[in-house]
Amino acid sequence: MRYRPLRTLLSVLLIAIPVTLILTLVGLSRGMLEESKKRTSGIGADIMVRPPGSSIITFSGAPMDQRLVKMLRQWPHVAGATGVITQPVGGISNVFGVDLDEFNKMSGGFDFIEGGPFKGPNDILIDDFYAQQEKKHVGDTVNVLNHNWRVAGIYRAGKLARMVLPISVVQDLTGNTGRVSLIYLKVDRAENINPVIASLHEKLEGYPIYSMPEYLSLVSIENVPALNSFIHVVIGIGIVIGFAVVCLSMYMAVLQRTREIGILKSLGASRMYILVLIVAEAFMMGLFGTLLGILFSFGARWAILALVPASLQQAIVPDWWLRAGLIALFASLLGALYPGFRAARQDPIEALAYE
Repeated sequence: MRYRPLRTLLSVLLIAIPVTLILTLVGLSRGMLEESKKRTSGIGADIMVRPPGSSIITFSGAPMDQRLVKMLRQWPHVAGATGVITQPVGGISNVFGVDLDEFNKMSGGFDFIEGGPFKGPNDILIDDFYAQQEKKHVGDTVNVLNHNWRVAGIYRAGKLARMVLPISVVQDLTGNTGRVSLIYLKVDRAENINPVIASLHEKLEGYPIYSMPEYLSLVSIENVPALNSFIHVVIGIGIVIGFAVVCLSMYMAVLQRTREIGILKSLGASRMYILVLIVAEAFMMGLFGTLLGILFSFGARWAILALVPASLQQAIVPDWWLRAGLIALFASLLGALYPGFRAARQDPIEALAYE
């Protein structure tokens, strides 16, 4: 490793790539879910009412009648209710329509960094991550839902969404007048949350109704359709890359060291001794590749936060460092076996005569 630093460095770098890929993917998955949970909890609600047939993570449209919000506002022990409408605007972004007065009563209002609330039907509110990514300030124009909006205010991220419009405007633009996507409830006292949920289940059959702690506990990687399978595929690719890199590197190393191996065997080195030398070098490259991959994951997080903070959020996942390291070491050791056995089987006479 010391006498062939360039080959060693390239091998370590190529082992680090799948480690970085695994940690970045898991970090993105967890970071985006944690960001979503943070924005949901920032609403200040105690109960969430979702449309019938919707999953924990995904749903579409605005299938609930807005009059349901008024009915729930009068429910025993309910101190406040607000409905929102959400509409995808490309990629993984959504714009939310809200009744700002109702939302402020429930959440305490947005923490504005620039500007303030809506002043007209063509105003939009954006959070500071979106403003940073798109380089927008109060008074600038944002094109959403094929419409140009004036930025009325920029608020601190952590409440509801990246972009917020008046609820009636979104309803009209999407053909969902008088309908909402989600309903949030505020209960007068914490001990009344479960009784309210129980009574709502009796009245609203088929509606998924969650307390906010229950809902947030269900928002996880395991509940995102196909995400776990995707992560496993990436891990499999990482193992293949690590195996191929180490196998090729160690095979070339054995060819380059044919005479040295012959000298060692002529001096009495056993097959196991030669095999251990090869495997130990692969182990060290796998270990250094893991450490470099962990370091690269911090660099990936910095780049994501600097370039696309509104679109992607990456978390650092220390609990995956050992897993990624074991995957890299397994691939490295697996890739070293064939070159190691080949070196161990070399005839010392032929090895010493090798040109």
